[in-house]
Amino acid sequence: MAKKKSIEINKDAFVSIYSDYVLTNGKRPNSVYEFAKNNGMEETDFYKFFASFEALEEQFFSDMLHYSLGLLSATSEYEKYDASQKLSCFYFTFFEVATANRSFVMYLLNQEKMPLRNLMKLKTLRKDFLSYVKTVLATPYKIENQKITDIQNRVVHEGAWLQFLSILKYWMEDTSVNFEKTDVFIEKSVKASFDMVYNVPIESILDFGKFIWKEKFGNFNTKG
Repeated sequence: MAKKKSIEINKDAFVSIYSDYVLTNGKRPNSVYEFAKNNGMEETDFYKFFASFEALEEQFFSDMLHYSLGLLSATSEYEKYDASQKLSCFYFTFFEVATANRSFVMYLLNQEKMPLRNLMKLKTLRKDFLSYVKTVLATPYKIENQKITDIQNRVVHEGAWLQFLSILKYWMEDTSVNFEKTDVFIEKSVKASFDMVYNVPIESILDFGKFIWKEKFGNFNTKG
């Protein structure tokens, strides 16, 4: 009888085997027990890392964020960047990582018939993302009132999360080669949002609006 290939038991191994299973079969395994047994592991091995398949999926998105931040922190240039450059670099890096895992990401975010249930998989990612942007985005206006300052910060941070979701949606629908249009979307979106929050919103917001208009109505002839 052929001996099953030994698999190193760790979190990444479970994610890799799980993603391969769902992409091949188009559905979750029937049970953790069956999943572990078919891969030469014990059910308890799975529970050392995840409470359920749903927890694995949710953690996957958070791990992508932390992996992206790890890549950025390894570069000496990143710490020298201003806030807009840091946020842009994060988006570029995160969506490069997402592209490397595109089939799995697309499966997870289109798995449920109800869109809200798919968005729930981003719950931990959202919490970690908000923690990240708090270290990057400053309060727009210095006012000697803590309540107003707190409100400003909440608006800025939640606005960044909405921006992230808009980029994610655009990337999911992007059909350009190497997702080049997503890169343009990131660049123009970040510049427009920083102008809107921290500067006078003139050229970059109009530029971003033109880009969106062209994408939605390609036959519209716009100069510039």
